[in-house]
Amino acid sequence: MREITFMEATREVLAAAMERDPTIFVVGEGIGARGGNFATTVGLYERFGPERLRDTPIAERGFVGMCTGAAMTGTRPVVDFMFLDFILDAMGELINQVAKIQYMSSGRIKMPMVLRGCIGIGHSAATHHSGSYYPIFAHIPGFRVVVPSNAYDAKGLFTTALLSDDPVLFLEHKSLIFVKGPVPPEEYAIPFGQARLARPGKDCTVVAIGSMVPKTLEASSRLAQEGIDAEVLDPRTIAPLDIDAILASVHKTGRLLVVDETFQPCGVGAEIAAQVVDRGFDDLDAPIRRLNGAHTPTPYSPPLEGAVVPNPDTIAQAVRDLMTE
Repeated sequence: MREITFMEATREVLAAAMERDPTIFVVGEGIGARGGNFATTVGLYERFGPERLRDTPIAERGFVGMCTGAAMTGTRPVVDFMFLDFILDAMGELINQVAKIQYMSSGRIKMPMVLRGCIGIGHSAATHHSGSYYPIFAHIPGFRVVVPSNAYDAKGLFTTALLSDDPVLFLEHKSLIFVKGPVPPEEYAIPFGQARLARPGKDCTVVAIGSMVPKTLEASSRLAQEGIDAEVLDPRTIAPLDIDAILASVHKTGRLLVVDETFQPCGVGAEIAAQVVDRGFDDLDAPIRRLNGAHTPTPYSPPLEGAVVPNPDTIAQAVRDLMTE
């Protein structure tokens, strides 16, 4: 199978969808002739022109509001935020309009909007360009929240996002977007709410999110040499969350660690832990543990930046500690 990058995979899907569906258009800063800050739209401006690749001024609330109205009329806007941190300027539109309009209209008005942006800590992007924020959006009814960890999943999940009548947050970690992986050339879709078994195991379950998946797999390979057989689950989507897959894994292993780059308080790990305790308490042989990024603004310094996020060493140690419980 051919190998392409995460971003090449999503760009392939977007080009095919725009070719097929004239109601799809892209809005964002620098996504026209320049092709996007992260190469999200390279080559598409020449192919589809300025009407469907619409460069914008720095006015996030304005163009999100514009796309909200456009989606209500039946078009399918793709809003490219570059860094997801910039989405925060549009929270009023997103929470009070985008997430609620289907409910407020009794389903008569759909909201087929994809909101994409790079997330995560890395490359000295500092605190205004390193946020992820998916726990916030998972908290709001109405959003689908997608966090792929590899190129294959990115293509299949982006296909589903572009076909959805719900607003989709498609979040792309900056440390993953130029990583190559096997991706079939044919079109395929991955349904939301289906976790991926990234590594089978029998001793403990590790739920890893986004960029934590490859780091956890590296840690698991080291642990295997010590006789610890960790099972690694990649949720792929945070909303909906495949809690059934997590429960099935915990039923087998009896232990659970959640590894997530985002902050621990009120985070995805807390939600997973609460649901597992509620529905699978009798399967647990040890307390549920969480490993998160430090609860602090992201530093600019590369050594400090590396110190605030989990890495294969800290993940492996968290698993060892869990196994002693």
